[in-house]
Amino acid sequence: MLLNITYSAQVLAKSCKMVPVMLMGVVLHGKRYSMLEYVCMTLIGLGVAAFAQKGSSKVTGKLASPNPVLGYSLCLVNLAFDGYTNAAQDHINERHRKNSPIHMMCWMNFWTALYYGLYMLVSGSGAELVSFCARHPDALVDIVLFCLCGAVGQLFIFFTIKTFGALVNTLVCTTRKFFNILLSVIWNGNPLLPNQWAGVGMVFTGLLVQGLMKSKKHSKKKAE
Repeated sequence: MLLNITYSAQVLAKSCKMVPVMLMGVVLHGKRYSMLEYVCMTLIGLGVAAFAQKGSSKVTGKLASPNPVLGYSLCLVNLAFDGYTNAAQDHINERHRKNSPIHMMCWMNFWTALYYGLYMLVSGSGAELVSFCARHPDALVDIVLFCLCGAVGQLFIFFTIKTFGALVNTLVCTTRKFFNILLSVIWNGNPLLPNQWAGVGMVFTGLLVQGLMKSKKHSKKKAE
């Protein structure tokens, strides 16, 4: 994906996860959202469209294989699967109230490991992994630390999904991605054009409004 579009473009496109989460929730599980939530969803979509119109030649020149159509298509596929997953998680949590975040995390990782394991056997990448670790044993420490950090991070993610819902978790993760874009611009020297800054502003305005609405709803439920 990063071969075809810039890191900032990928982060912003994947920040639209709330769009498929809402769509999948409506289509698959009959969930209802307010008009303002649909307005926020539209604003986010328009923001990504504005960002994708034209990028800096200085940034696109760094790409190994610039192909915006393929890059954004891959982002769309990723969002579709993410949207289905998050909507399914919400549905499971509503049906099984006693289900803990640890249970959800355990079974998600179990099936993920199973699918990845089968893929590595079929593709031969598993043998490449073993060979790489044999040549670079020091990398094993980094791999273990990476997995440990990922596991700790997942505890917070699944706790948020269980307590506040998938949409709030999406907003939290997306806020982090906004700072990723800023760091990419400042640290890596990847400038954005005015239309792209406008797109970023539209996306995160929609996300901010959505987050405030969710916060108010949660406060009302606690008060009741």
